[in-house]
Parts: sequence; structure tokens; C-alpha cells
Amino acid sequence: MSITILGPLASGGRKLPLYSARVPAGFPSPAADHIEKHISLDELFDIRAPHVYLVRIDGDSMQGAGIFSGDLVVVDRSIDAVSGDIVIAALNSDPFCKRLLLRENAVVLVSENPIYPARHVMEGDELVIWGVVKYSVRDHDNT
Repeated sequence: MSITILGPLASGGRKLPLYSARVPAGFPSPAADHIEKHISLDELFDIRAPHVYLVRIDGDSMQGAGIFSGDLVVVDRSIDAVSGDIVIAALNSDPFCKRLLLRENAVVLVSENPIYPARHVMEGDELVIWGVVKYSVRDHDNT
């Protein structure tokens, strides 16, 4: 798996309408056109620039966590990673997206695809956590 860091997000985006009715995946109800309020993606994703940035994911090792190749992830650098977090990091200068597990005296980087083995961080390895993945964004346009 590889990643592409797209850069920090700027705050102060345009507010978009939020509809109060839930939208069914079948045929929408004609009464579902009531706008509850306007929100910004900054508020929704709790973006606090310059601590938040976007990363494009390349590979299938995190698909079990719902992160697929081509997805964008919203990463927060201001959060200290804890066991169980999905992180953007570098191990010996190789960037990746993995789940961080801290076990007694061991650090383990786990893929969310069973075809990839867990990677134990060994003495002498250099692990740098770049940030914690907070959200993923998928493009559903097939063109």
C-alpha cells in the first residue's frame, strides 16, 4: 500500500444544506425536501487547519476498515495515536496506512485485509506517526 499526501486543509469553506429527512437508497419520498440547516464540511469533519490534511490511499490492505484504494482520508496530526487507531505513518521511511496496536512491550502495525501479515516494529526500526485517520471520503463517480 502506498499513500499520497495531498496537503493541509484550509478552514472557512462554504456551508452546504443538510436535509432533515433520511434519504432511502430506493425511491425518495416527495416530502424529503426539507432543509434543516446549513453546515460546512469543516464543522462536520472537525477540521482545525493546519493540523488536518488529506491523504490519498493506494492499495487494498485497509479495505476491512472501509478504506479502499483511491479513497481520501482526513488525517489529524494534533491527536496522539492510541492502540486501535488507524494511522498514517512511516516505518523506516516507508509511508503507509495501518491500524496501530500497542501490546505490553510491542508495537504492531495491522492491515485490515487478511492476505497481509501484521508487521511488528522491531528494535532498530524507526516508526514515525504522522497522524490519526478520522474520516474517509470515497468518490462514487465511475467515470
